[in-house]
Amino acid sequence: MQEKVYIAVIGLGYVGLPLALAFAGKYSVIGYDINENRVYELNDGVDTTLEVTEKDLKTKNVKFTSDLSELKEANIYIVTVPTPIDENHQPDLNPLISSSSAIAQVIDKGDIIIYESTVYPGATEEVCVPILEQGSSLTFNRDFFVGYSPERINPGDKERPIHKILKVTSGSTPEIADYIDKLYDSVIEAGTFKAASIKVAEAAKVIENTQRDVNIALINELAIIFSHLGIDTADVIDAAATKWNFIKLQPGLVGGHCIGVDPYYLLHKSVSVGYVPDMIRTAREINNGMSEYISSQLVKNMINREQRIKNARVLVMGLSFKENCPDIRNSKVFALIDNLSSYGMKVDACDYWVDPRIIQGNFCLINENTIENRSYDAVIIAVAHKKYRDNYKNIMKYLVDGGTLYDMKNIIEERGLGQVRL
Repeated sequence: MQEKVYIAVIGLGYVGLPLALAFAGKYSVIGYDINENRVYELNDGVDTTLEVTEKDLKTKNVKFTSDLSELKEANIYIVTVPTPIDENHQPDLNPLISSSSAIAQVIDKGDIIIYESTVYPGATEEVCVPILEQGSSLTFNRDFFVGYSPERINPGDKERPIHKILKVTSGSTPEIADYIDKLYDSVIEAGTFKAASIKVAEAAKVIENTQRDVNIALINELAIIFSHLGIDTADVIDAAATKWNFIKLQPGLVGGHCIGVDPYYLLHKSVSVGYVPDMIRTAREINNGMSEYISSQLVKNMINREQRIKNARVLVMGLSFKENCPDIRNSKVFALIDNLSSYGMKVDACDYWVDPRIIQGNFCLINENTIENRSYDAVIIAVAHKKYRDNYKNIMKYLVDGGTLYDMKNIIEERGLGQVRL
């Protein structure tokens, strides 16, 4: 066990940075990222994810670096790198493999490596541990130990910062599991839950988002059904939600770094052991198909209103994967724009939350201050940012006479001609 704790956090994104600062309130912490520009910005007090403040970055006992050799002094390593999927919806473990290889070069006897990246059950011990052993020439559970504590960061959520979210923990031996649990408990006000094993902790994380994905897929499918029946989905949900045990979810695009990705990890592992999980697979297909459905629904409504389709000017409001957040990772709004463009529409897009320097796509990114001088055949409210909710009455002004407003997020209180709801 470690008497003096020196923590190295590997990966300084939406998960790693808040975690590093949380531990820095009590321990010495070094944050490592291969992105030198990211490290430079953090040392300068700038967080482009907007998860932490300049004051936090300047006052906490933490150092940021992209020099791997500086991690040698640490004895606790926490890995918070992305675990995306590839173009075939298969797990892309390259960031996890690369970080494990890097850590193997600097760890010493007695060190503990804790993984927080979302993976399929078994990945930590089956993929990461052999890399650590080979690269360090150390023996697992004798010279070094591992743990798994799934991240539960909710980007943009200021009501639930990391220290207010209960943390699941686990370790490769009973003693290490206890140690890791106490380590997290020392900085997590909400407390911890020690899982029975690393695999259990991995599985718990991946089903959290898989369950939500399946539930949203049901609502999305119901929205499609009700559209064919000429029924307003929001009205149906409001009525059904009067029952105490009804889970009130809304239809829409399902993207982001978790819900739109994690189910593929479980799907991959399940298929590898001989079972095809039909519900999970179908839910993914339904949710992935929503951008195409929404664009086709808009086109049908425009045709019914005798609006032009080819060369129609469309404004898409919101690009991030969720409201009040600059995170565009796996945002399905871009797929929606691609579908609109395939009809020959001319698409403008705006999002005051998102850094324009990182935006690329088949559309024109415009400054929201210039919208007043433009008019559109159709406007789509794709993301329910607070500014859009608070100023929804102004949105109607962006439309030409007889234009169509697609309110995907049901933020417009008044009903009227030319409005479409998901």
